[in-house]
Amino acid sequence: MKYLLFLTALAASSALARPVYIGTGADGIYLAQFDSETGVLTEPALAANYEAPGFLALHPVKPVLHCVGGGDTVASFSIAEDHSLTLLGSTPSGGKGPCHLAIDTSGRTLAVANYGGGSFATIRLDADGKPGEIISLVKMEGSGPNKNRQEAAHAHGVYFDKANRFLFVPDLGIDKVLIRKFDPASSVLSGNATDDMISPPGGGPRHMAFSPDEKHTYVINELTNTVSVAQFNAETGALKPIQEIGTLPEGFTEPNSTAEIEVHANGNFVYGSNRGHDSIVVYKRDPKSGKLTLVQHAPCGGKAPRHFKIDPSGKWLLCAHQNSDTISVLSLDPATGLLGEPKSTVRAPKPICILFP
Repeated sequence: MKYLLFLTALAASSALARPVYIGTGADGIYLAQFDSETGVLTEPALAANYEAPGFLALHPVKPVLHCVGGGDTVASFSIAEDHSLTLLGSTPSGGKGPCHLAIDTSGRTLAVANYGGGSFATIRLDADGKPGEIISLVKMEGSGPNKNRQEAAHAHGVYFDKANRFLFVPDLGIDKVLIRKFDPASSVLSGNATDDMISPPGGGPRHMAFSPDEKHTYVINELTNTVSVAQFNAETGALKPIQEIGTLPEGFTEPNSTAEIEVHANGNFVYGSNRGHDSIVVYKRDPKSGKLTLVQHAPCGGKAPRHFKIDPSGKWLLCAHQNSDTISVLSLDPATGLLGEPKSTVRAPKPICILFP
């Protein structure tokens, strides 16, 4: 009944309202409605049952939503005109604890990072977007200086470049961003494209983001609360580190770990989340050098901001708080990059990922 009421409200909403899918550590994928004119987010309703569908990704061509899930799987759902979801199929992820996934620009390959297994894989998608067989599976070895968190490799993210030539994998356990050649025709990973990017010792690279022009990348390090800035060579795939900048205010000494990072669509600002300080750090980006300058630490409106997403209008940031079971909407000024106080907060069970289709 709650979902039917949601669909009725969605149909009656303004032209600026759009659906928002929410991946969770709970009983399924949730769906809400966001109005980019008012900044109002409706209370999410369950759209599809699936065990712990934490991270989500959208197919680039077809109306299909993909997720990682409990039971060490990845799954695909067809999206109906009313934004409801129907399971197409699921398949093993190739390792333990899948935590992140991405779809290549051709829509034929799903890449997945298996945190617990210290591995990453490419999985072939059929003509309907349904996941099939594992094509390449890479198991990493090694460790880092943080004995509690870096006892082994822990792949934490997967990212394709726009040209579909490389796959990038931040690995928290071995302090590297792995760089592999990628063949979109076959979904095959064919070894190192170039030297892997070495992160600061004990940094724990977690997620990364490209600038809109793809001249630079920004890697957020979970364990040392820093962002690594690198120049990206689109021909070789190489990442050349050029800056290291902290995510916390001076003098803050309480426990903290970072989580998500995103570059604004205008290319002028970079945002990262602090779990512990419970804030979003805002940086000004120099478009030429790619380097960052601290602008703001904004309260995120909840506890443990696991993920956030800037809406397509570029005027709002939606922040998912895993430990307070809430999502807050923060206003965003595209001219200054500054975030406002949380405008509103809604309940959501263990939110892990926010996605605008």
